[in-house]
Amino acid sequence: MLLGVDPHKSTHTATAVDPASNQQPGSLRIEASRAEYRRLLTWGSRWPPRRWVVENVNGLGRHLAQWLVARGESVIDVPASATSRVRQLTRGGGRKNDRIDAAAAATAYIHGDGREGEVEGHTTALALLDERRVNVAQARVRSVNQLHAVLRDLLPGGAPPQLSADQAAALLRTVRPAGDAEKVRKDLARELVTEIRALDKRLAENAARMEELVGASGSTLMNTPGVGPVLAARLVGRVGRASRFATAAAFANYTGAAPVEIASADKARHRLSRSGDRQLNSVLHTIAVTQIRMPNSPGHAYYQRKLSEGKTPREAKRCLKRRLADHVWRIMTPTRKVQTPAASGDLTRHRGTPV
Repeated sequence: MLLGVDPHKSTHTATAVDPASNQQPGSLRIEASRAEYRRLLTWGSRWPPRRWVVENVNGLGRHLAQWLVARGESVIDVPASATSRVRQLTRGGGRKNDRIDAAAAATAYIHGDGREGEVEGHTTALALLDERRVNVAQARVRSVNQLHAVLRDLLPGGAPPQLSADQAAALLRTVRPAGDAEKVRKDLARELVTEIRALDKRLAENAARMEELVGASGSTLMNTPGVGPVLAARLVGRVGRASRFATAAAFANYTGAAPVEIASADKARHRLSRSGDRQLNSVLHTIAVTQIRMPNSPGHAYYQRKLSEGKTPREAKRCLKRRLADHVWRIMTPTRKVQTPAASGDLTRHRGTPV
C-alpha cells in the first residue's frame, strides 16, 4: 500500500492508495505534532507492507519524513512538480484539496517519480554549515562596506580596498577626533571592527567544522588540487548522493557545466548553459581558475593544451570545467569503476590520480 502525504506547516494529510487498483481505502488529517505523528503511524500500520510517499521531503515534509525513517518506515520523496502534473492529467475537473494532493503524490510514485528518503547525516550537516557560512560571509561584507564608509570620513582618502580588522584597528589608532561627529564615527568604526573580528572567528570555526565532517564522511574530494574544505563541503552538501545521476554527463548537465546543443537541419552549434545549479557551477569555476594558476597541476596542462588547439581562454576554461564535472562525479560515486585514462580521455596526475 502507498500512503501519500501532503505536508503543510500546521497539518499533514495522508491518503492510502492501492497501486494495483488505484483505489483509495482511507485518508487521515493530523496536526503537526509528535502525538499526532504516532496516531498517523498507527493508522498506517493497518496496511503492511506499506510505503510513505511524502511530497517535498526537503521542505515542509522534512520533519515528518525523518521521524518516519527513524522508526524504520520506508519513505519516498516526490517533488511538488510531479504531484502537480498528476493532478492536471487526472479527471478531477480542476479540483484541488489536501486529500487529492496526497493521493497525487502516491500516483506520481507509481508513474516513476520519486526517490528513496534517507536518514539525515553528513550531507545534511554540511549543507547546513554551507548555508550558515554564506550568511556569515554576507554579514561580513556588509560590515566591511559600512566600515569603509565611516573611514572615508575619518581618514584622508579613506582606507585601502583590501582591509583586515587588524589593519583597520591600526588606522583608527592614528585618528584624533575633533568634535562630536568624529567621535561618533570613531566609536562606530570600533564597533564594526569588533563585529568583523567576531565574524572572522565564526568563519574560521565554520571551515574547521566543515573539514572535520568532510573527513568523517570519507570523501576524498580534498585530494583534488584547488578543493579545500569549504568547496568540498559545498559539493557534498548540494549534490547529496552523486549516484542519483546515472552518468557523468547527467551530473554535468545538473551543474550547468555541459554545453547546450542548438541544431537544425545540417547546422549545429553549442552555446553556454545558463541553467543548472549555479552554486555548483561556481564551485567548478573556482576549482578551474585555481588549477589554471597552479603550473604543476593537471588542470593547468589541460588548459594550455586547449589553448594550443586554438581555443580562446574562455573556451578553454569551459572545457576544463566540463572535465572537472566528470572528475567530481567519479570521486563522489566510489562504487562505480573508474576508467583508465586511455579509456576515459580525462585528465590524470602522473601517478594515476584524477584532476
